[in-house]
Amino acid sequence: MRFVVVTGMSGGGKSTALKMLEDMGYFCVDNLPVPLIPKLAELLAARGAEMNKAALGVDVRSGESFKELETVMEELDENGFKYEILYLESSDNVLVKRYKETRRFHPLSGSEGRVDVGIRREREKLAFLKKKADYLIDTSHMLTRELRKELGKIFVQNKEYKNLYISVLSFGFKYGIPNDADLVFDVRFLPNPYYIEELRPMSGNDSEVRNYVMGNEKAVEFLEKLIDMVEFLIPNYIAEGKTQLIIAVGCTGGKHRSVTLANELYELLERAENYGIRIEHRDIGKDTITKAR
Repeated sequence: MRFVVVTGMSGGGKSTALKMLEDMGYFCVDNLPVPLIPKLAELLAARGAEMNKAALGVDVRSGESFKELETVMEELDENGFKYEILYLESSDNVLVKRYKETRRFHPLSGSEGRVDVGIRREREKLAFLKKKADYLIDTSHMLTRELRKELGKIFVQNKEYKNLYISVLSFGFKYGIPNDADLVFDVRFLPNPYYIEELRPMSGNDSEVRNYVMGNEKAVEFLEKLIDMVEFLIPNYIAEGKTQLIIAVGCTGGKHRSVTLANELYELLERAENYGIRIEHRDIGKDTITKAR
């Protein structure tokens, strides 16, 4: 019997995760009153129970009964009932943006009606669950399909998961350094394909540009040193409890060199399956748009 408690910040993706788990064959219950959780656990643990996979959504919508959750979970532990906690997280800025886009009120915003106040209160209430979580996924930069992929790794393929999601991001310095980047690497020391007429309209996603950039010994040496450092940092970030790592690779316009090196880094990191990874080319089309104007 596999029993997953799905929780985390409002707006972090709990409802979406529950729907995905249901598609993966889990029996899902959302927002069950906290006092009824032991009864559900008892039914699931009973001999002859038809369900062998279940997920329970729990969050601050439970109101006053949410205060009982810590005690209820301690009782489950004492009774030897096995469960896993999936905690879905997002940054404050992303949560505020999501609430504004949906025009919903945060359940803890109170009379002030301010989303940021509600988020702060919710973080305080959920602190014990986050600390207790088996799986911590930060959805700040995730697409829906990327979340589905990570949940599939954990709850269908049963792969080891280290609670770290890596975003490899290419960008152009002339459009600004990504303000949420953890690591920033400048590849403007490499020859620029922009000055080769036939390569100028292409991008680092094209084999001709990729071959030109990686045909330079300095690019190969840089990539080797970069992957060596990143592979050293990842387990140390995980040990410190970091759940999201944004690695930004920049060149002048974010179209050729940075895209090529970001792709190479992504392909090397993707081989490890115990953390999530995605790639984004932030500025790859901006030169074309600017010139069209």
